[in-house]
Amino acid sequence: MAVAPLTDLADEPDALTIGRRIRHLRTQQGMTLDELAAAIDRAPSQVSMIENGKREPRFTQLQQIAKALGATLDDLFSTEPPSRRAALEIELERAQRGPLFDALGISPVRVGKGLPGDALEALVALQREIDRLHRERASTPEEARRANTELRASMRAQDNYFPELEDAARELLGAVGHAGGPISQRVASQIAEHLGYSLHYVGDLPQTTRSVIDERHHRLYLPGGSRGAGFSRTAVLQALAARVLGHAEPHDYAEFLRQRVESNYLSAAVLMPEEDAAALLGEQKGRREISIEDLRDAFAVSYEAAAHRFTNLATARLGLRVHFMKVHESGVIHKAYENDGVRFPADPLGAVEGQPVCRHWTARTIFDVEDRLSPFSQYTDTPTGTFWCTSRTQRTADGEFSVSVGVPFSEVKWFLGRDTPHRDVSRCPDETCCRRPEGVIADRWEGHVWPAPAPHASMLAAMPTGAFPGVDSWDVYTFLERHRPRGAE
Repeated sequence: MAVAPLTDLADEPDALTIGRRIRHLRTQQGMTLDELAAAIDRAPSQVSMIENGKREPRFTQLQQIAKALGATLDDLFSTEPPSRRAALEIELERAQRGPLFDALGISPVRVGKGLPGDALEALVALQREIDRLHRERASTPEEARRANTELRASMRAQDNYFPELEDAARELLGAVGHAGGPISQRVASQIAEHLGYSLHYVGDLPQTTRSVIDERHHRLYLPGGSRGAGFSRTAVLQALAARVLGHAEPHDYAEFLRQRVESNYLSAAVLMPEEDAAALLGEQKGRREISIEDLRDAFAVSYEAAAHRFTNLATARLGLRVHFMKVHESGVIHKAYENDGVRFPADPLGAVEGQPVCRHWTARTIFDVEDRLSPFSQYTDTPTGTFWCTSRTQRTADGEFSVSVGVPFSEVKWFLGRDTPHRDVSRCPDETCCRRPEGVIADRWEGHVWPAPAPHASMLAAMPTGAFPGVDSWDVYTFLERHRPRGAE
């Protein structure tokens, strides 16, 4: 049950692939280069350039070549290399024509039939390793910010609603006979069994992991004891989602990030099935009483999970434009999404993660509220309009976070909390709004202070190395070795 990624562009046949297919078909027919050239009334050197991908043939030439080879245009336009050797030749040719190989200052190797197969294999393997090391070094905070920006744009383009993931969740629930409503831990276990995995809760799961799948023995290891309390259903579903979606080792941080979003989306769609969640929200909208707390309680999930799920369904199923923020107590954005016109603070790359939120926004003012048990809502007048937000705080090992969901003023009529007396004004990005004191305070201290900042390490260091950033492979492998079934290889 493989599902296409969030951004899935169809491959286009390029001159190199077309050329290799022509050469393969020609040799298959026992035809020489001179014979094919004579058949299409071209010089052998021209045909050689076409076969080597150095000249892109015109459509009429391709028609002539296909006829001479007794083939169809579809045979020539296929994106699949005709053989393993052809695939390796194409990969090496592309690498040698790319900017990375050029930057190394190495003279290219002639990739022809005279190049021995073992040498070709070795050259491609070396090229892949150089490319991997280059990507690893390039995995900087700048790349992470760029990846976040691109992913958020993709999510906005689809209103954060992905039908293929909803269908995958529906199929999983149908396979175990789930009749509707919130799912239990038993149903999550049945889904694991349906997919061929046994669950094992252990006390020594590597600290850098949330779960570990042993594909060799079809085991899913999850944290036991206090570390796994309250998260067992979510952890099971998030781990299994990666297998359902056909995720492979990510090649770069952007793919890693996309896979995380897809896995989280699918697990949320199983925990809060679309039909049930949309029906509940639709009833709430009909009564003008939409509440994230009620969605949370109805499906026994965290407030953050309910807030995320609301953004999936708000536009597609309710016709509402929304925004979402998760903000650290220090004031910086951890996660964000919007399709309602709110303007998040952003860096020159367009990334909002790590940017400070205005002190007058709900996501910041909630940290000063004494009553943390009651829902907190606020209207905020901004340069792009007035927005209403409802917010909650949650404490984690990394500190306290606020989780906020908001809508433009025109949509607030559908929500509980619209009668809030709290209102504030934000002039950000104007620095005089909340980032620079004015008057006596500024006069007294300006030029007389030198603070020592405490930035997050990720702001200065490169991304952790490895296919799965932050995961200690040594820990994972030794963990699996400890738990390997007796007598198993």
